[in-house]
Amino acid sequence: MHFLIAQSKLASDMGEEMQWLSQLPWLLLVMLSLPLVIVALATRVFPTRLWAGLLAIPIICSVLVVFSPDWLVVVALVDGMILIVTTIDFALLWRGSGGGSCTGIEVTREIGRSGSLGVPMESTLRLRNRTSMRLVGEFCDDLPEYFTAEPAVHSLDLLPGMETKALARLTAHRRGAFELEKCYLKISSPLRLWQRQVTLAVHDRVNIYPDMKQLADYALLARTNRLSLIGVRRTRRIGQDSDFERLRDYTRDDNYRHIDWRSTARRNKLTVRQFQSDQSQRLIFMLDCGRMMTNHRDGYSLLDHALNAALMMAYVALQQGDAVGMICFSDRVHAYIPPRGGASQMNRLLQAGFDQFPRMVESRYDLAFLHLSSRCKRRSLVTLVTNVVDEVNAEVVVDYLSNLTGTHLPLGVLLRDREMFVAADAPQHAALAAIAATPAGELPPPASESIDDFTMYRAAAAADILVWREEILTGLRHRGVLVVDAFPDELTAPLVNQYLDVKAKHLL
Repeated sequence: MHFLIAQSKLASDMGEEMQWLSQLPWLLLVMLSLPLVIVALATRVFPTRLWAGLLAIPIICSVLVVFSPDWLVVVALVDGMILIVTTIDFALLWRGSGGGSCTGIEVTREIGRSGSLGVPMESTLRLRNRTSMRLVGEFCDDLPEYFTAEPAVHSLDLLPGMETKALARLTAHRRGAFELEKCYLKISSPLRLWQRQVTLAVHDRVNIYPDMKQLADYALLARTNRLSLIGVRRTRRIGQDSDFERLRDYTRDDNYRHIDWRSTARRNKLTVRQFQSDQSQRLIFMLDCGRMMTNHRDGYSLLDHALNAALMMAYVALQQGDAVGMICFSDRVHAYIPPRGGASQMNRLLQAGFDQFPRMVESRYDLAFLHLSSRCKRRSLVTLVTNVVDEVNAEVVVDYLSNLTGTHLPLGVLLRDREMFVAADAPQHAALAAIAATPAGELPPPASESIDDFTMYRAAAAADILVWREEILTGLRHRGVLVVDAFPDELTAPLVNQYLDVKAKHLL
């Protein structure tokens, strides 16, 4: 009886010993691999899916150890082989890719110093492999916020001593100055068990300006007398410009009374006299960069739309020979460009306005107009681009623009809120859109009666605000202030038309 109990106890002890031995390969593999994993994380070298797949082999063998202790030796050999292979592969990757400094990998970037908002610009990365190993993996450029790239990632397969070139099209969705500081590489080891992430410093600065394609479009349409295609109307001048400018070839839209017959006979080609308009007049833009300009339309802020329209009007004015200046302000004056003429002034205006953004602060109109009065004594067309949403703000705008009459010719550009007009003109559609945009937990499921009530109240509130806004515009006009009332995305043509109207009527 005692013999049977001892034999049973011995078998139980042997089973526990075998169970512990079955776990020994796993414990051994973990203990030996732990330093390697720590080194890998410190050096930004990470195991791949293939490395994880290799672990399936010792898992299967360890399961077999439970049924047959003979598999214990096989598990130990497999663990040792995996450890040796992964260590060698890691060492090859680390040494072959240049060690900690990655001195054998060189990257340069070729990109323009400036770009336009929303217009793709080309960026070229050149990567040279001066290491002793073949670089396989992928790499990508550093993308600042508000940038997108096509393609975003480039594949990499580069032999030692070779060079590759990758072309991408970067698109900026915001104006301003941006820094491209790095290039990111992901390099695989020779056996694809490890993957190293490398960051290389490649510093470039890119200035993103408003899209100036509209200036080229205007110049082209102006040469062919087709400005009506972009909403700019021909304004009939009071009187006739009599200052001779130059002779040029006749075009179909020229007045036949301007044909110079002597020059035509001498050149044997129809030639007309071109007259220049009054020059040396002054325009000053005052761009509000405060909280009133923070709303967005079509992905751009009100200030973006205002700046685009102002630059277009400045381009037209400079083409007419006028001097243009600009003041950007919010709670302080951020930039001031004195009025000047010439083609170089357009670059100064771009440099002053491209990195101005709307700020969540109250605009100090008093500081802006004090800055104007102290630096601009000569009569000018002062164009204030802003938005009015409350009575306090509107009263300040009306007072300061009205006080300019007599000294300057004030022009108030007030931007419309399209949602407000839609709510007043199509209340049912606007109400349904507002309900659909409201989070589910904030409103109960609307019944037809509640929708009708919501529509009625929303339309009434929008109509009341629009009536108040029209009273503000009427008050400005009665005080001698010119007014442009337009939607932000449709501002350019009305603003240019207003300027041409001022020139035609000689109001300056």
